[in-house]
Amino acid sequence: MARDFRAVAVSAARAAADKQAEDAALLDIRKVSGLADFLLIATIDSPAQLDAVEEGVEKALKEEGLRAVRRDGGASRLWRVLDYGGLLVHLMHRDARVHYGLDKLFDGARKVAWEPRAAPARAAGRKRRG
Repeated sequence: MARDFRAVAVSAARAAADKQAEDAALLDIRKVSGLADFLLIATIDSPAQLDAVEEGVEKALKEEGLRAVRRDGGASRLWRVLDYGGLLVHLMHRDARVHYGLDKLFDGARKVAWEPRAAPARAAGRKRRG
């Protein structure tokens, strides 16, 4: 049975958002590229955030039984690429994202709607200390 990479891609986008990645664009690239089915591009602001977002995405997809088949940029402080076969994840510092313009490279790809997970609600009736 073929894996539903759309669901995997949405999980990856949510995991990136959970770690405060910004401007996460999830694209269905099946009609414009043979590289993968889906592409996630997310913006990060620091090397520490890059590491955290990468770890968050890897953990979320590992829980779905997936591991990256290839990765690139391990030494880079600006850009990482995780290849899950049907999903490519690009985590990029905002300057690199603007410079390389991957969003424009896949012109004609359909954007996939997704929403971040809701923040946990505060326990009802809990008193604030102050």
